[in-house]
Amino acid sequence: MRKLPVFTLGIEEEYQIIDPETRDLRSHLSKIVDGAKILLNEQVKAEMHQSVVEVGTNICKNVKEAECEIKFLRTKIVELAEKQNLIVGGAGTHPFSKWQDQAITDDPRYHNIINELQDAARSNLIFGMHCHVGIENREIGLKLINQACYFLPHIFALSTNSPFWEGRQTGYKSFRTKVFDKFPRTGLPEYFDSVASYDKFLETLVKTNCIDNPKKIWWDLRLHPFYDTIEFRICDMALTVEETMCIVSIIQAIVAKLYRLNTQNLKFNTYRIALIKENKFRAARYGIEGNMIDFGLQKEVETRMLILELLDFIDDVVDELGSRDHINYAHEILKNGTGADKQLAIFEQTNDLTKVVDFITSEFTKGL
Repeated sequence: MRKLPVFTLGIEEEYQIIDPETRDLRSHLSKIVDGAKILLNEQVKAEMHQSVVEVGTNICKNVKEAECEIKFLRTKIVELAEKQNLIVGGAGTHPFSKWQDQAITDDPRYHNIINELQDAARSNLIFGMHCHVGIENREIGLKLINQACYFLPHIFALSTNSPFWEGRQTGYKSFRTKVFDKFPRTGLPEYFDSVASYDKFLETLVKTNCIDNPKKIWWDLRLHPFYDTIEFRICDMALTVEETMCIVSIIQAIVAKLYRLNTQNLKFNTYRIALIKENKFRAARYGIEGNMIDFGLQKEVETRMLILELLDFIDDVVDELGSRDHINYAHEILKNGTGADKQLAIFEQTNDLTKVVDFITSEFTKGL
């Protein structure tokens, strides 16, 4: 069997900066970002809200390298936060902070977005994890995106970690995605039959002043406009490094398995985006607890069973990628629950959202 190419990885995580006394989100006044840039150069940047810090790994050859980088980045941001008497957490939303209270970063890029999108942008107080997978060229990337869309709800269900919003239990395992839905050009990507048609689409948006930059396509999965990568953007920010690396490893393995099928002149079925949206809604609402649709069987199946089927599907590429231990952690998530399930369990025990924040911040440093 033909050896797989190297599917490089890049991971971006968005961290919550928190006041240890009030447990509310707190502006870091750029001190964390400025301090981190001395140590980490371009691996850290401010986000729209001053209580958010985004980090990004370098290009990593495998999941082992990526794990080392994520551990290093989390450790450094925690150290810098401590110097400002602040703490750091990982979740898709903060349990009770209000977006109206958050300072906006003074940057022309964010001013432009707010000028265009108004309260949809100001209220976008959410935290995600993005994973870039390197591919040979954009043509292959587009084929893989069209086929990988089917698996987005499965990955998303495992990552759900935002059950609270502004002090309310929302009834969703991921309310983050519902907040982000207010933005244009979000959600599942359209099907494109060629890179030429995709580029024509981008060209039309730029020509008609819908966007000034192709990066303003904020889909759950996108062909990166500048690099030979495909970017998975659907996941909530994870509690722990273990959860991040499990989900990243599954993403990489999906890309590798679909690539291998294509080189063997086999092709995974593509399904209507409208159908996949049904599964995405179920993942947001119920996480791993509910059912999703098996489109091949045309019936409902337990989400856990579909995730186990996904793990079977990718099994023959996992050892070559060196990620079996990370992917096996998915069984722990299926057994013990996602970040959302764990947050809800703490709230059920304590009826206190500050205790949920304490849990989020303590889990963030687990394994560092």
